[in-house]
Amino acid sequence: MEKQLHLNLLSSRPPMPGGVQSGSKMRMGPGRKRDFSPLPWSQYFETMEDVEVKNDNSKDTFRIYSSGSDGPVLLLLHGGGHSALSWAVFTAVICSRINCRVVALDLRGHGDTKVKNCEDLSAETMATDVGKVVEALYGENAPPIVMIGHSMGGAIAVHAAAANHVPSLLGLGVIDVVEGTAMDALNSMQNFLRSRPKTFKSVENAIEWSVKSGQIRNVESARVSMVGQVKKCEEPLSSPGISKCIGEGIIEEEEEEEEEEGESNHKRKKEDDVEVKKESLFTWRIELAKTEKYWDGWFRGLSAMFLSCSVPKLLLLAGVDRLDKELTIGQMQGKFQMQVLPQCGHAVHEDAPEKVAEAIATFMVRHKFTEAKEGFQCVFPAC
Repeated sequence: MEKQLHLNLLSSRPPMPGGVQSGSKMRMGPGRKRDFSPLPWSQYFETMEDVEVKNDNSKDTFRIYSSGSDGPVLLLLHGGGHSALSWAVFTAVICSRINCRVVALDLRGHGDTKVKNCEDLSAETMATDVGKVVEALYGENAPPIVMIGHSMGGAIAVHAAAANHVPSLLGLGVIDVVEGTAMDALNSMQNFLRSRPKTFKSVENAIEWSVKSGQIRNVESARVSMVGQVKKCEEPLSSPGISKCIGEGIIEEEEEEEEEEGESNHKRKKEDDVEVKKESLFTWRIELAKTEKYWDGWFRGLSAMFLSCSVPKLLLLAGVDRLDKELTIGQMQGKFQMQVLPQCGHAVHEDAPEKVAEAIATFMVRHKFTEAKEGFQCVFPAC
């Protein structure tokens, strides 16, 4: 199988085991209907606010979602193409395990963050953003902060930590991003991005695709997370840019029926396609293909930078094969704690929010960053 390009750039996983790709058909069993309607952020976070940050002669506005009122702050950075909402289900779980506050941030160019130059997604700029948001939130008296990042967000967390943009940093957690596999995957990333649908008939349609294609394997997480990934199309529907609507890519759940019924379904599909043209379509909030010039800068030198950070470190991986040579040596020398969470896709914190919350809660209690809440028992893995 081609080298898995999904490991570190996107916060989603293109192929599923067995080679099922994003546009392929997959039978899910007879008559199974699942709810793909969007879920509100308020079901998982306590507050939502826009934080203003001064930047040269302009003001940038960063969207954040928060929960908790005491304890250290968990500052959460999402992966490429996702938003702070990818941490929604995880947030609800971690706040029930330990005393902590959660701040999940929409990085520039993503979600509902509004910046003057949304095309500058360099590691240096985004790492600086993180520091400025922390300063805007807390001033000079920032509370202890544990920074956790997934994929691209993990790389930005490492850059921000290494540059000391978060002076009150207590610990650093990185989820499923390793320099070696990330650099290897970059050559294939454009092919994956081209294989994704360009538009969806609705948010529900986008959620359904994300689950059935294996991008997000947890339906609940997909129902809140995909809201931050797509937006209504701004182009006229007649524009050449609006093509490859996802009506064709959704995977059927029902068993294949008789041939006559198949013809009837085909006729209905044609009618549906005509109807779509009268509706608003949805597309991706960010065109990741246009960020290619920054990919190398996100990941090159990441392993050495991660190992150089002096705070306690946690690396969570979907598979042990992710480790490159530098991290393998560092792990053997006890320079960081590592945990592998098998049977997850690349979006580990979305696929298995309880397992990730347990790992991070255990990490924080082990290092005496906080205390466990009643009912949560820490199990310290050997590492």
